[in-house]
Amino acid sequence: MQAAAKIAADLSFLRLQRSFDFANVSLYYEYLRSMGCSSSATDTDPIQKTLYVLNPKKALRSDSNLLRKVRAMIAIRSWIVLTAVFASCSLAAAADTPTDKPQIQGGNLRIEFDKRLGSRVVARFNHKETVVGPFTASETLTVTDKPWTGFHLTSQKRDLTKDAFGEGNRLTVEAKAGALTKVVTVTVYHDFPAMAFFDVQYTNTGTTKLAIKSWTNNAYTVNAQSGGGSPAFWSYQGGSYEKRPDWLVPLHPNFRQENYQGMNASDYGGGTPIVDVWRRDVGIAVGHVEPRPKLVSLPVSMPDSTHAEIAVSFAKAISLGPGENFHTFRTFVAVHQGDYFRTLADYRRFMMKQGFQMATAPDDAFGAIWCAWGYGRSVQPQQVYDTLPTVKRLGFAWVTLDDGWQDNVGDWQLDPKKFPNGDSDIRALVDRIHQEGFKAQLWWSPLSAVPNSQLLRDHPDYELLNGDGSTRKVSWWNSYYLCPADRRVVEYHKALVRKILVDWGFDGLKLDGQDMNGVPACYNPAHHHAQPEESVEALPDFFQAIYQTAQAVKPGALVEFCPCGTAFSFFTMPHFNMSVASDPRSSFQIRSKAKTLKALMGDNIPFFGDHVELSDGGNDFASTVGVGGVVGTQFVIPSLVAKRSRSDLTPAREKEFEKWLRIYREKMLSKGQYLGQLYDIGFDLPEAHAIRKDHTMYYAFFAKQWKGPVELRGLEDRNYSVVDYVTGKSLGTLPGHGAHLSVEFDGDLLLEAQPQ
Repeated sequence: MQAAAKIAADLSFLRLQRSFDFANVSLYYEYLRSMGCSSSATDTDPIQKTLYVLNPKKALRSDSNLLRKVRAMIAIRSWIVLTAVFASCSLAAAADTPTDKPQIQGGNLRIEFDKRLGSRVVARFNHKETVVGPFTASETLTVTDKPWTGFHLTSQKRDLTKDAFGEGNRLTVEAKAGALTKVVTVTVYHDFPAMAFFDVQYTNTGTTKLAIKSWTNNAYTVNAQSGGGSPAFWSYQGGSYEKRPDWLVPLHPNFRQENYQGMNASDYGGGTPIVDVWRRDVGIAVGHVEPRPKLVSLPVSMPDSTHAEIAVSFAKAISLGPGENFHTFRTFVAVHQGDYFRTLADYRRFMMKQGFQMATAPDDAFGAIWCAWGYGRSVQPQQVYDTLPTVKRLGFAWVTLDDGWQDNVGDWQLDPKKFPNGDSDIRALVDRIHQEGFKAQLWWSPLSAVPNSQLLRDHPDYELLNGDGSTRKVSWWNSYYLCPADRRVVEYHKALVRKILVDWGFDGLKLDGQDMNGVPACYNPAHHHAQPEESVEALPDFFQAIYQTAQAVKPGALVEFCPCGTAFSFFTMPHFNMSVASDPRSSFQIRSKAKTLKALMGDNIPFFGDHVELSDGGNDFASTVGVGGVVGTQFVIPSLVAKRSRSDLTPAREKEFEKWLRIYREKMLSKGQYLGQLYDIGFDLPEAHAIRKDHTMYYAFFAKQWKGPVELRGLEDRNYSVVDYVTGKSLGTLPGHGAHLSVEFDGDLLLEAQPQ
């Protein structure tokens, strides 16, 4: 035992774990066995294991004198022995030896390959290893509608790497099947210990062309946890659909969603190229890390009650001639504990190293918002004027003029019936908003135009065209897509930004429309695209031009981005400084979108919970406040409208508004740190969220009805006084370590824990 301890100490001294990430001596010897550097004959004694590497015959004799000599040698110069071991195993690792099963390991995961280059993922947390699922054909090609199979491992190589993403380890494996050679390079970086990044290359070594239809990376089967209960899995889905489904869903048998990142309806597409499936104990995610949007699919399915499946796939015809090769997109697999939050946060950190820096929000961006959308498209300027006193009394900071101010979508001229004096009328409205102490925001839906607009009459070649030459319809406004890759379209929109912010005097933009999240490929010959997908990849640049123009002409301008129920495209996120729940269909969508967007964008970008009228019951401020969102409303003064609606500000609603606006201003949790890893939004009951602001912790619990314990996670080892900050009721004092409370509530419970 002393000798084993000495070897462990020497391993620590040599810091070999930095190169191979060995957590302990036993894992090191596990690595030796995988390299063929040990034998079952020597498994009983760690000293003999090392001797076996140096001299197998002497080790097998178990000569006692030899053992004493070795122990003495270790005490004096153990580094000599370990250097020899390292050299021996390095040679084995670097050699082209197809007989070994390749693997690469990081701090929290290991990727293992079999001899057919199928792979599986092992999660490593808290000194425990969990096999996520069986070996699968994880990286594959489809040729003439049939998968190319029969690959056999021919070589493997391990080395260290250092690039823009940091230092790490790299495994390169090669396999052949007929006329096709596959090379898979897997990299694990020290700064991203729960992620493995895949680069896959295929080479045609035959004499005839190969007609490739599609490729798939990181296709894994996930086993249900034994005794894990139902549902077996929760999942994050990164695709956009016309029905605007939840981004977070419990999986059920026969579930399948493709999460295609292109268009899934005429004007619904795009998203964040990640999917995640998690159990109560561990989770797994896959995606791509290309710096541009790509038309991949990320299918998630649950074929039966005990398995889920995930993958990254790309369908495009490729003719691969003899001697030619091609690379797939760079993809990744990640593991985690708890829900999906860590994976999205790690993805953001990785993409930041590729230049993705989130925007900066002005301090006033966190002010509560009143929007005139309650009055609809028929809104009249006088209705806005007459509502301002109530908006001011309740304590809102922003006034938004929504859809209905324009003559049409595309020309973006003022409606002459509402603003007969044109620019002077809109400037007068903005001046009045400013005089009352508000910031002014204008709704706008870029990137489309109605067929009878002057813009399309003068410039029909601005349109984005389908492959058959037809226009692409944007359903809500019965308009047509414009092409974001056309420089003239970009310049036209930049001029509109200058008019809105400079000529009219608005302080911010509300960009709105599901069509903003994704565009189809453009086949308009007038645009001279090198490839039709240029429109898809140019969409982030289009919004970058809008954002940069806004900041240039009015520094600190607020640019809110509302893609109407779609799964936000990560590639556009650096180009706005307010996210939004984006037409939520439920309070759960408000909370789950907040968690997702805070993981992808961080805490410095305000999350707007959208109009409270869109929440459960039309009055659920708690779901926005509890997750650190900015509150807002589209209330109307009943005397100013002809029909009653849930937007009417009745006396009872006004009292509720006064209470929640006061709570929002006092706590300002929208400026706190959202701690998304503390609670699993799927499996933890009740649903819980936590925010740290200064030294105080804030908790939000949600359930239709709850009676039982709740755990206050993330507290320090000290005493805390706990209060329901909505009612002001004290719940007593409790120690921070393992803090639990027995509570009963309907709907929600918001708590504040202050250190004593």
